[in-house]
Amino acid sequence: QVQLVESGGGLVQAGGSLRLSCVGSGRTLGSYWMGWFRQAPGKEREFVGAISWGGDSTHLAEFVKGRFTISRDNAKNTVNLEMNSLKPEDTAVYYCAADALLRDILRRPDHWGQGTQVTVSS
Repeated sequence: QVQLVESGGGLVQAGGSLRLSCVGSGRTLGSYWMGWFRQAPGKEREFVGAISWGGDSTHLAEFVKGRFTISRDNAKNTVNLEMNSLKPEDTAVYYCAADALLRDILRRPDHWGQGTQVTVSS
């Protein structure tokens, strides 16, 4: 069983930056795709980004390209989301996710964290 725990959320002003981290446990995640989703109040959960097990392939949603960067450290079972130039519309609960398959990490991952709140004030 895979457990994912996010950290790094908080309150930031528009234009600021935050770094989210997610630590996995329960099994080695080196063969898994890992990613991030977010859910704003009253909206559906949406894909933000994903990174391959080797870190050599990434997918990012169009609305975060150029602002967010995803990275991972398999030795630490960690995936990070560096968020820059934050906007009020980035306010959401951010969830870490993991799945063995690319097609599933993009839409319906098997494993989820509990989420961390990110609030961007205007």
